[in-house]
Amino acid sequence: MKKLNVSLILLHDNEKRFLLQHRTVDAEQAPDHWAFFGGGINPGETPEEAVIRESLEELSYKPQSPKMILKKDFSLDQVPGVMHVFTESYHGDKTKLRLGEGQGWGWFHSTELGDLKMLLHDRKVVEYATQFLINNDVKNDSTI
Repeated sequence: MKKLNVSLILLHDNEKRFLLQHRTVDAEQAPDHWAFFGGGINPGETPEEAVIRESLEELSYKPQSPKMILKKDFSLDQVPGVMHVFTESYHGDKTKLRLGEGQGWGWFHSTELGDLKMLLHDRKVVEYATQFLINNDVKNDSTI
């Protein structure tokens, strides 16, 4: 059975808001849902290499020092997988980011997710990332 192996990035800004992608209605997985930027890890590629590649493809942004904060088993459409979740603070010019995939995007606090169409495990990841930032007293610098 095929197993999903993905790397995802949660960029956060000065206000500890996370950048989320609104997937297209015809997306292969989680259509029309709000989710993360990132994707599959290619054979021979590390999770960090994958998250850098995916960020370049989907945001035209090269993470400077992504920090893996969570490695978690999950299931999507009854297909098991492992997600590697990275985070990095972003304080650059947000107009330089380019949406390369999805129908939209936005910066959200974890408390603003209530009305967004999201998978439950994605909501839990955002909550975990928020607690990670709070518990580690992440400052407004360029790295975590």
